[in-house]
Amino acid sequence: MKDKFYAYICDLQDRITGALETLDGQARFREDLWERPGGGGGRTRVIEEGAVFEKGGVNISAVHGTLPESMQAYFKVGPSEFYACGLSLVLHPKNPMVPTVHANWRYFELYGPDGQVADQWFGGGQDLTPYYLFEEDARHFHQVCKGACDAHDPEFYPRYKQKCDQYFWNHHRGEARGVGGLFFDYLRPEPGRDAEAWYAFVTGVGDSFLDAYLPIAARRKDLPYGPAEREWQEVRRGRYVEFNLVHDKGTLFGLRTNGRIESILMSLPPVVRWQYDHHPAEGTREAALVEVLMHPRDWISEG
Repeated sequence: MKDKFYAYICDLQDRITGALETLDGQARFREDLWERPGGGGGRTRVIEEGAVFEKGGVNISAVHGTLPESMQAYFKVGPSEFYACGLSLVLHPKNPMVPTVHANWRYFELYGPDGQVADQWFGGGQDLTPYYLFEEDARHFHQVCKGACDAHDPEFYPRYKQKCDQYFWNHHRGEARGVGGLFFDYLRPEPGRDAEAWYAFVTGVGDSFLDAYLPIAARRKDLPYGPAEREWQEVRRGRYVEFNLVHDKGTLFGLRTNGRIESILMSLPPVVRWQYDHHPAEGTREAALVEVLMHPRDWISEG
C-alpha cells in the first residue's frame, strides 16, 4: 500500500503543478529534492512571484525511521518504527479576491517488533480560505467535495465537512480559518471497508482538487483591488499563520520528527500583517467574511 500511495502522490503532484503553471501563465515551479536525516526525503515544488500566485508549494515526502519519543507519547505507543508519505499543498494568490487553498493527502504505517505493519491509516482533506466572500465559490468548492465523497458513501461529506469546521478553528480567535471543505484522519481498515477502499476514497478526493479550485481562481484572478483590499488580505494571512504554528498537526509532526524546515514552513505566506486589536467596520465586505468565519455554514443546503 505504501508504494501504491507514493506512486499516486508523485503523479498527482505532476498533474497539479502542471495545471497551476498553466493558470498562472508566468511563473514556474522550482523543484528541490531533499533527504531527511534518519530516513526518507521528498520533492518540494515552490512557485513564487507569479501573475496569479504570490507564493505556493506542492510538496511530496516519504519519511521513515524510529518514531521520536514525543510522537510515541502522542500515539500512545512504545518504541516503534514508522513510515509516512503524503502530498501537501498551499497556494497564496496575489489578488485578494482569489482565496488561499490548502490540501493534504497522506498515509501512515506503524510497525511492531517483528517488522510487520501494526497499524495503518489514511488522512487528508482540502479547504478554502477566502479574503472576500463569494458565496457561489464556497458552494462550488463544497459541491465538488460532496461529489467526491458521495461516490463512496453519502455519509462521508457531512461527517468530514463537520470535522473540517472543527479542525480548522482558531480557538484563541473564536473563528474558522476559512469556509472549510473536508478533513479526515485515522481512516483505518474496518469491517466492510479495507485499506483498498480507503485508498480509493482518499485518491478520489485528491483527484477532485483541481475541479474544486481552478474554476474559482480563474474567475477571480483578474478582478480589481486596491491597497485597502491588499491590507485586509495581509491581516487575514496573519490568522492563517497563527493556525499553522499553533494548532496544525502536520506542522507539529514535521517539527517533532526532524522534518525539513523549508518544506514544513512553505505554507506560510510571504507578506503578512498584524495590527493591534484590528476589527473591520460594520457593514463592510470584510465584516461579512468575519461573520461567516465565526458561524460556519452549510453551503450545500443553502445553495
